[in-house]
Formats: sequence, structure tokens, C-alpha cells
Amino acid sequence: MRTPEKIIAKERLAGREQRLSYQRAVNAGVKIAFGTNAGVYPHGWNGKQFKYMVKFGLSPMQAIQSATISAADLLGWKTKVGSIAPGKFADLIAVKNDPLADITTLENVPFVMKGGEVVKNELGVK
Repeated sequence: MRTPEKIIAKERLAGREQRLSYQRAVNAGVKIAFGTNAGVYPHGWNGKQFKYMVKFGLSPMQAIQSATISAADLLGWKTKVGSIAPGKFADLIAVKNDPLADITTLENVPFVMKGGEVVKNELGVK
């Protein structure tokens, strides 16, 4: 899929400053929540953001936590989501490889569970 020209133009205008601001926030210890950027690029591409989060300062674990426990905490939902525990929503994903060794493995998610129901299962998990 080819990136639309309007997205490339936006990146040229704001990208450099965005990356510098992000690095400053990471260096200052700001808790960061992962976002989908819905409307900026096609649905399903959000997993590609992890490699940039790591490239610009977060460890792979911090990047993963930005989409789990850190996001839950910042949204005030830490008692409901963000970690695996009894009584919390069972929203889980599984990937084939270790995302701590290669964060880009989160770009291809073959297993998704939402509210305890399997909604995608390309791993054959029973």
C-alpha cells in the first residue's frame, strides 16, 4: 500500500519537531500512552508506531507498557485494563516472536482476545 501524499506532506511539516518533542519528553521521564493516531494513517498500521517509540528513546518494554499499563494508568482505568489479573477485561494479543528482542513483531498480530472472546486466531491456539 502506498502512503498518501497528504500524509507525506504532513510529516514534512511537523515530523522533525514532533520527534524532538518526543525525545525531550522521554528524557524528562514523562509517562507516555500509546495512541492510535486514527485518521492519520490506515487502520491496522498502529503497530508500526512501536519501532519509532523505541528509535526515539523508549526501551521495547517501555513502548509495550505505553500501550498497556501506562495507558491504563493515564486514562484512570488501571483497575480495569492494562495488565492481566482476575476481574480485569481480558483484552490480549499474542505474537510469534519476542517483541523485547524485535519490537517490529508487534506489527503483525496473529492472535487477539477481546473481553475474553477470541476474535482473531491465526496461531491455532485452542
